[in-house]
Amino acid sequence: MGCTIDIDTGGTFTDGFFVKDGEVATVKVSTTPHDLTVCFQECIKAGASRFGLDMEKLLYQTDIVRFSNTIGTNTIIQRNGSKIGLLVTPGLEGEIDMIRDGAGNAPLVFGDMVLGLDEEVSPAGEVRRAPQEGAILAAAQELIDRGARCLVVALRNADLNPANERLVRKVVKREYPRDYLGSVSIFLSSDITRRPGQIERLNAAVLNAYIHASLVRLLYKAGEDLRRRFFSKTLFIGHNNGNVARVAKTRALNTYNSGPAAGLLGAKLLGGLYESADLISADMGGTSFDVGFVRQGAPSYELEPPVEGFRVNLPMLGIKAIGAGGGSIARVENGKLFVGPQSAGSLPGPACFGLGGQDPTVTDADLVLGILDPEFFLGGGMRLHLDKAAKAIESNIAEPLGVSVQEAALAIKSLVDKTMGQEVERLKQEIWPQGGQPLLVVYGGAGPAHACGVAETAGLAKIIFTPHSAVFSAFGSSSLDVGHVYYRRVDSELAEGKKLDDLAAPIMAMQTEALKDMRGEGFGGQAMDYLLELLVRAKGGKREVRIAAEPGFFSDEGLLKDIAAQAGKRLAALGENAGKGLMISTVSLIAQAGITHYRIKEQALAPAAGAREARKGSRQAYLQAGGPALEVPVYDRDKLLPGHELQGPALVESAETTALVPGDWKLGVDKYNHCILEKVAGA
Repeated sequence: MGCTIDIDTGGTFTDGFFVKDGEVATVKVSTTPHDLTVCFQECIKAGASRFGLDMEKLLYQTDIVRFSNTIGTNTIIQRNGSKIGLLVTPGLEGEIDMIRDGAGNAPLVFGDMVLGLDEEVSPAGEVRRAPQEGAILAAAQELIDRGARCLVVALRNADLNPANERLVRKVVKREYPRDYLGSVSIFLSSDITRRPGQIERLNAAVLNAYIHASLVRLLYKAGEDLRRRFFSKTLFIGHNNGNVARVAKTRALNTYNSGPAAGLLGAKLLGGLYESADLISADMGGTSFDVGFVRQGAPSYELEPPVEGFRVNLPMLGIKAIGAGGGSIARVENGKLFVGPQSAGSLPGPACFGLGGQDPTVTDADLVLGILDPEFFLGGGMRLHLDKAAKAIESNIAEPLGVSVQEAALAIKSLVDKTMGQEVERLKQEIWPQGGQPLLVVYGGAGPAHACGVAETAGLAKIIFTPHSAVFSAFGSSSLDVGHVYYRRVDSELAEGKKLDDLAAPIMAMQTEALKDMRGEGFGGQAMDYLLELLVRAKGGKREVRIAAEPGFFSDEGLLKDIAAQAGKRLAALGENAGKGLMISTVSLIAQAGITHYRIKEQALAPAAGAREARKGSRQAYLQAGGPALEVPVYDRDKLLPGHELQGPALVESAETTALVPGDWKLGVDKYNHCILEKVAGA
């Protein structure tokens, strides 16, 4: 078995998780926002050096590379995507949110780039009027003349019958064939999603088109760079539905939030180890704090997720992000302290990076407090400047508040911990309203330093973080298989005694599409697994639930009755009234083929007293408001072995992250070499 490489590019750092002959290496390098292929290569180069190899030799021995990135997110935030021409059914022009500037940003679609196209598909999916070819060409030419770099077609009821959208594409492509320099990309909303919701489907199609060109440039260049360095296998791209696929089978919108999605699935993997069906995942990186959950073994999933403020109907794993990370900027306004959501990113980064940043950040505060060692950041790979951090906090925070630099730094840390903890508390109350103590799985480079503060606010008493917590989304990526997800709108009543044989045709159509796509990935039918899911809602209701279905469910009264019972119970828990009946709005097919995963192994336990041998020294840290600096012992994470235990206050350092153990917490290392933080009873 060769090497596997998993890379996740974040806003501040790019993380790598490498496995070679059972040996694991993890690395962090600075993200290069001007060109993410640079940090992609630098990450692989750093990983290769951990095995004593050059980049080419490692790639020659590599079987799998999986890559998650932030290009889509960055493109939307920076508003530097493709200029879009949008063709819609007349009457929809006034309903489009994307042409309005609601947050001081440039619109994704300008008002003069939207044209109506005379056509009609009935609510039953019947083509009443097809668009005329002359009108199609005239509208397309007008939008191209106005500067459109691509066209999006989002016609009413195309989710029920995409015939008119497909006609538009056929006519435009005939006029602008692919081999002409003037060829224009054209995106159909019915290709992106076939779920109900006109504006949500339009949003999904526009967002996909907006980020498409940026991703094409990045991902094909990344793949070509690998091939030039003797990697002969497939580059797989992380998707936000929990699968990976090759570049040619990846839609741009599927990459949005793919890194956090991989992290959530990594947390689910940990839950399986501990036989814990309920957990909260908390990822504190350099730019954001991302939270998700696993309830009864199922990861959080959103059927209509928001993508940078725009609601779409392309389901994806559910992650909520707030602007709280190591690079979050602190400021004082009208005598009050604020932290985030603005971030210093990787360039210029926090003031302590010494790259020109002048704003105080959470990382600067952690350094001033003594939580971070300026000579051991990233294992000594990057030296931090304590003087620059202290100066930034003094001039921007301490002096306006009339406090010492240390008190200001502690206030920054306390506020960001409280902000993150309140977000976790809200999630806990929403998902477990009857009470409960889900595990808190903490990761991200800054996560372990703030984990106990977050847990204190959220009312949680047990935290897990792994040796790979600083690169956890890359670790989670190592558990992903190749797969694709398909949807068909059906709007079928789920009633007792009524069979749904009409669902056989859309399911067969999805299977045919899946077989074609998976053959394109290099897998035949026998290597594939299928999973059917139904999206069910109450009649007249809006919220839907996902129900797994067996093959042939549509003609089996017993299975249909069981599906109705499950859906009714789950909808009632959401406050939906299922008394008027149930509707299957959408049928979903998931096709997957397994590829190599990293497996966590148990290790022999060492005597708890051996933790003393892992101590590497001590340093002064300011951990309590109004209190003196404490001489806090510092431990080498690599020398803490399964079975070791220690009592706070303590600092635990690895090459990628630092964990803070407050005085009323204890840390133990379990048989999986994972750190378990627990609140001391009675503390």
